[in-house]
Amino acid sequence: MRLGVLDVGSNTVHLLVVDAHPGARPLPAYSHKTELRLAELLDARGAIGLDGVDRLVTTVREALEVAEDQGVADLLPFATSAVREASNADSVLARVADETGVALQVLSGADEARLTFLAARRWLGWSAGRLLMFDIGGGSLEIALGLDEEPDAAVSLPLGAGRLTSARLPGDPPSAADVRALRRDVRSQVARVVGDFTRFGAADRVVATSKTFKQLARIAGAARTSEGLYVRRDLSRADLRTWGQKLAELPVRERQQLPGVSEGRARQLLAGAVVAEAALDLFGVESVEICPWALREGVILRRLDRMRDGGR
Repeated sequence: MRLGVLDVGSNTVHLLVVDAHPGARPLPAYSHKTELRLAELLDARGAIGLDGVDRLVTTVREALEVAEDQGVADLLPFATSAVREASNADSVLARVADETGVALQVLSGADEARLTFLAARRWLGWSAGRLLMFDIGGGSLEIALGLDEEPDAAVSLPLGAGRLTSARLPGDPPSAADVRALRRDVRSQVARVVGDFTRFGAADRVVATSKTFKQLARIAGAARTSEGLYVRRDLSRADLRTWGQKLAELPVRERQQLPGVSEGRARQLLAGAVVAEAALDLFGVESVEICPWALREGVILRRLDRMRDGGR
């Protein structure tokens, strides 16, 4: 069966097409993405402006055409923090549905964390033991911990790389004072939830997902994508500290020259490094393993589970 996941995220609208069957590993067949950076298009009232909504409608319509061309039998459309937290979310969703026929399901932050955790658990298997997962998106940071496929603890914090860059790091490069203030506030927010996780015991294995972590690992020396999906990639807290300091001094044009850093993500990478270092430091983690599966795969796996159980 050919499934399509349409992920309206804070940075991109990403259509992932997979060939999938219950009990089998989903096989990627096609990927189509458009950068919108919705997290940076919110106005002073927290609403997505008219231009942003126009662009979203156009992008969803284009993705729908691609899905049809690729023979997608079942489309799973969802939206995350940028739409979820927009003050005009209801009207945005209504317009997308009216003009494209696509009814976006808005995931809660906790749902994002649970589904991403499910993907990481399936990727690593039961032998990973108690699993701690971090995911940094454009709008939020998700953290989850557990022994099973349903985590014991899962939270979402408004600490996405795009959101923080737009709101807190205006310079190129940003001022040292702005970076220090951001670091202080990020660590304060992460520290508030640490106790919710540590009471369940120490993790046996720690993983990180998302483009932000992948790019940070790459500039710290991890294997490039071309070396294969199953090559292990790690990112240490020490490397995060070193690269966080370097990124703070580099303008965007120089960050774009770093290995594995895309032009669209270069501006956000410093904020991502600040969040990543804070998470690892406050949770007492020396190193994380980069997991190639994340939220989109979690959505697919949940749908396959329901199909296997006879539901929808």
